[in-house]
Amino acid sequence: QVQLAESGGGSVQAGGSLRLSCAAYGYTYSLYCMAWFRQAPGNEREGVATIASDGSTSYAYSVKGRFTISQDNAKNTLYLQMNNLKPEDTAMYYCAATYRVSCDYSDFDYWGQGTRVTVSS
Repeated sequence: QVQLAESGGGSVQAGGSLRLSCAAYGYTYSLYCMAWFRQAPGNEREGVATIASDGSTSYAYSVKGRFTISQDNAKNTLYLQMNNLKPEDTAMYYCAATYRVSCDYSDFDYWGQGTRVTVSS
């Protein structure tokens, strides 16, 4: 199994940037896809971005062009670079992973504890 630990959240003004990190521990060899999700207060959790083991990526429409997902396989670390942040990006951000051959947002089985991002106007 894999364990995930996020870091890098914080408070920033609108228009600012943050980079989230997610360190993966344990059996990372066969992971197929990793992702970032977020959950704002009172809202359901939503998928933000995915990256497959071949490096292919996908993004939610609301963050496309502003957020970039990447991974450093040597460090077993997933990243989310967030630029031009907006107040509506305020949420708890979670990384997730799956061994299934899928990057569908419903197919992620392993989750971190989350890191909070607050964007003020």
